[in-house]
Amino acid sequence: MPGFGFSGPTHETGWDMSRIAGAWVELMSRLGYERYGAQGGDTGSVISPMLGRIESEHVVGVHVNGSLGFPTGDPNESAGLNEAELARLAGLQRQMQEGSAYAMLQSTRPQTLGFALADSPAGQLAWIVEKFKEWTDPAAELPEDAVDRDLMLTDVSVYWLTGTATSSARLYKEGQASWGQQAQRSEVPSGVAVFPGDFGIRSIAERDDNVVHWAEFDRGGHFPAMEVPDLLVGDVRTFFRGLREVRTLTRRRTPPGVRR
Repeated sequence: MPGFGFSGPTHETGWDMSRIAGAWVELMSRLGYERYGAQGGDTGSVISPMLGRIESEHVVGVHVNGSLGFPTGDPNESAGLNEAELARLAGLQRQMQEGSAYAMLQSTRPQTLGFALADSPAGQLAWIVEKFKEWTDPAAELPEDAVDRDLMLTDVSVYWLTGTATSSARLYKEGQASWGQQAQRSEVPSGVAVFPGDFGIRSIAERDDNVVHWAEFDRGGHFPAMEVPDLLVGDVRTFFRGLREVRTLTRRRTPPGVRR
């Protein structure tokens, strides 16, 4: 994403998540893709659905890991939830109460934080690895039990070597105004993979998105591409394979001379 890693630091304001989604639309258009899918986790689980909303004629499906949509705070949202879903909702509430200070700081004082992170590799390491500790598989005692240590160090090093600690933090500042706003409903087929420790609740996801695929896993965590890539890749393939089969069946049933 602009402002992250090898995309380099951004040097102007305005790079919020909707602008990034728009940049993906322009990128895929210039590359000549007429039909494509999107997948995202963490911030990408917000940006990828945006891509589907603004380019529904070309995006065949959106797959996210983690969650799709957020609770509104309405007490009625918890009605009918099963035990696992209630536990996820309670976990999200704990996260908001005890683990959201980083988001508040990045959304209000990203430049101040940036000076500290850009000046200290130890600070940059601590800032990111703390999230590996908190958000990886709850069954892992240490973050390196969930993610290979060299891979974790490589991830942190990319931020350090590209000087993108500040610009990546600014994404929170750019998006703060839209926090809590309900999204326009999307009919683009959507798939969700929920890993341990994440907060995906299907009834909430279905409020604003056309969820046609839902999978829950008993290992992994918030960073499945680094923790359990086999499970994530398998689920992405399963989701998009289903869309391909539906499209093939639709083509077979379409009378000659009718376009879809």
